[in-house]
Amino acid sequence: MHELNCGLNPMVFSKKEEVISFKCELQENLQKAMKEFVDEHPNWDQYRILQAAIAGFLMQKGFQNRDLTRLYVGNMFSMNFKD
Repeated sequence: MHELNCGLNPMVFSKKEEVISFKCELQENLQKAMKEFVDEHPNWDQYRILQAAIAGFLMQKGFQNRDLTRLYVGNMFSMNFKD
């Protein structure tokens, strides 16, 4: 497996809570399932689901990063970690 170069420039990443938006098309069945899940679990929303899914995928693929782990655990267990 190729190792990712994830060195962070402190000048660029000075804010801890930066958010980047992107447009994503979902298959209809996936969108329906996500809507049903959110309807049954009001403490979740589409953004939290996608963040947890992407973070979980990256962790399963071997990407190790403390901030990524905090994001994943925080989304899964409704926790907010402060430094």
